[in-house]
Amino acid sequence: MPALAEISPTTPPHPAPRGSELPACPVCADSMVAAEASAFVSDNLVSYLWTCDTCGYGFVTKHSFKAIACN
Repeated sequence: MPALAEISPTTPPHPAPRGSELPACPVCADSMVAAEASAFVSDNLVSYLWTCDTCGYGFVTKHSFKAIACN
C-alpha cells in the first residue's frame, strides 16, 4: 500500500525579524545563534561577546538603542 506525504518547506516564508541581524563568523562563515555574554556600556549601548563554536574565533559587537520612557 503506497503512502503519500506532503513535504513542507523548512524555511519560513518570512524570516524572523532578528534572524537577519545575527552575525556570521568572519573567519569560517559559520552562523552564530547566541552571544556568549553581554554588557551595558551606557544607558543606550550594549556590547555582545561572540565566540564561534566551529573555529573558536571571538569578537565583540556593539548596538545602540533608543531608551523607552515609561509614563
